[in-house]
Amino acid sequence: MKYKIVADSSANLYEIEGVDFTSVPLKIITDEREYVDVKGTNLAEMVDYLQGYKGRSSTSCPNVNDWLEAFGDADVIFGVAITSNLSGSYASAVKAREEYLAEHPKAKVMIVDSLSAGPELELIVEKMTEVVQAGGSFEEMEQKIEEYCRHSHLLFCLEHLDNLARNGRVNPAVAKIAGILGIRIVGKASDEGTLQQLHKCRGEALTVSSTWKEMLAHGYSGGKVRLAHCFNPGIAQKLTDVIHERFPNADVRTTFCTALCSFYAEKGGLMIGYEG
Repeated sequence: MKYKIVADSSANLYEIEGVDFTSVPLKIITDEREYVDVKGTNLAEMVDYLQGYKGRSSTSCPNVNDWLEAFGDADVIFGVAITSNLSGSYASAVKAREEYLAEHPKAKVMIVDSLSAGPELELIVEKMTEVVQAGGSFEEMEQKIEEYCRHSHLLFCLEHLDNLARNGRVNPAVAKIAGILGIRIVGKASDEGTLQQLHKCRGEALTVSSTWKEMLAHGYSGGKVRLAHCFNPGIAQKLTDVIHERFPNADVRTTFCTALCSFYAEKGGLMIGYEG
């Protein structure tokens, strides 16, 4: 039996040890340039360019063929996509699933709408890896993954909102005021998979404190935490220190935001996936 795990690149992962894994890239597009979210993308150049760019910018999701190519010839496939409320990636994956099953009627394919982005998808992929390595029937694996997704969460801390404003995700006036006043936004992925603002904070200390309180309020009790920062390792370390002060053995890992997450988080941003 050949197993495959597939995620679009919003999962902030390009490879995983011990399992056959493929990342399906999204793209960041301006009137002048196009960035593909693959390993080796010059993130520093991309972030600096976008920070000074005043024109239109958008993202482009993988198409059906991109997902089909990622499926390969596996017998059992587990896939996860960025929230369907921000992208058409999930819809493309579902269509790819239909076409794949039509050609491979004995195959089993599960596609998860994460209702999230970034490190929460990383946690979901880790769970998929765990259930594949543990073995069992497809239905048992599917049930374990579905149950896990009910207890994973995403928070984000943003210093800049320009790209979100250009994409209609936040009010441009709010983005402009936040930039002028130096306000940092703490928010979460809502149950519907939209971006929900929770707090407006001045300063890093208050931002970390507000984020930690939200984690505790949503049931965090020492489980896994995955942090992804956009050129701001300091805030990631401060939150890690707060977590370990309360839960010394907590599994906390920090990575850089890859291209798609860097586009949304922007320079200074932090994304937090955690188990609740």
